Amino acid sequence: MIKFCNECIMPNSRPRIVFNEKGICNACLHSKKKEKINWNERKLEFLELVNKIKFDTKKNNRLYDCVVPWSGGKDSTSIAIKLKFEFGLNPLLVTFSPLIVNECGNNNRNELSKMGFDSVFLMPNQKVSKQLSKRFFLERGNPKVAWDAGVNAGPVQIALNYNIPTVFYAEHGESEYGGLVLNKESEKKRNLREVIEHQVGDFPENWVTESISLKDLSPYIYPSEEELQKIDLTAYYFSYFFRWSMLDNFEYVKSKMPNFQTNPKGRTEGTFTDFDSLDDKIDNLYYYMQYVKFGFGRATRDSCRMIQNNQMTREKAIELARKYDNEFPSKDFNEVLSFLDLNEDEFEEIVNKHRNDEIWKTGLSNKWELINSI
Repeated sequence: MIKFCNECIMPNSRPRIVFNEKGICNACLHSKKKEKINWNERKLEFLELVNKIKFDTKKNNRLYDCVVPWSGGKDSTSIAIKLKFEFGLNPLLVTFSPLIVNECGNNNRNELSKMGFDSVFLMPNQKVSKQLSKRFFLERGNPKVAWDAGVNAGPVQIALNYNIPTVFYAEHGESEYGGLVLNKESEKKRNLREVIEHQVGDFPENWVTESISLKDLSPYIYPSEEELQKIDLTAYYFSYFFRWSMLDNFEYVKSKMPNFQTNPKGRTEGTFTDFDSLDDKIDNLYYYMQYVKFGFGRATRDSCRMIQNNQMTREKAIELARKYDNEFPSKDFNEVLSFLDLNEDEFEEIVNKHRNDEIWKTGLSNKWELINSI
């Protein structure tokens, strides 16, 4: 039986989410915890870290102070701008290529580059990328599994290659959005176990096939603990030091980058926002499959994050989820089909294979309906 959080509208079908005895999810409980954190103390802790980083950079004559995994979107861009212009660090920005690059992402990356940033754009073998995307869309209903591995591994590989011992990731998703927090340090620092268990779900070394070699998979393989220890590399979450809000991040970036591009249609398919996850044409399918597999869509995801930051009421969130969650990603559909090398019938068969019979039923005219919705 699908149940919904009594404070936001996230269902208990979301992986790793937990409800307490009052029917409140762990993401909402974390948001209450954030209200009690002394953020001034956290900022002072961050300033101490910044001073150590600057001293280490000068002592070792490094080219860059830190690495920022950077999509060009509002979250990673807000971090880059703050690190450089508010805290005086010189970050190297590292982008692991979207599966299907679009104009919006290119524009926003170019706009930030004009402000004085160096960046590295990692594009893996596109033949391998397409094969892996199709495989995991078939197997897991998620075309971005390998990309998830690459976006985690790539920036850390670059940090090792450039001898940069500090990486700043955005938010700790398991805390912010409801998940499994492995230990007391998890909200502050990223480790290999969490990347494999929560971000990827497997070791990429296991993806070898007759057509894909271990060498082909090197862009997706996260460095070992032994490799990380060689330069004492530490990956921090920015959300530990500063209160996290996707809406605040967007408004901050827009104030610093007037030419930051949002969805030209005024909102993104499946939701009411126009500023989140805009750099990959396959993202709309990714979020639609979230709806298929777990019974909640992109509007639910976005509205819950705003509820938890006191930026939206639950009533408004319900209205928006009912209006947009089930919207099919038609805009780039043909290009996505071509990328996955599928026709529409094959696509439909795969989608329906991933419908959970605890979530879906066939209703009137043999159409799929949620058994229980918000």
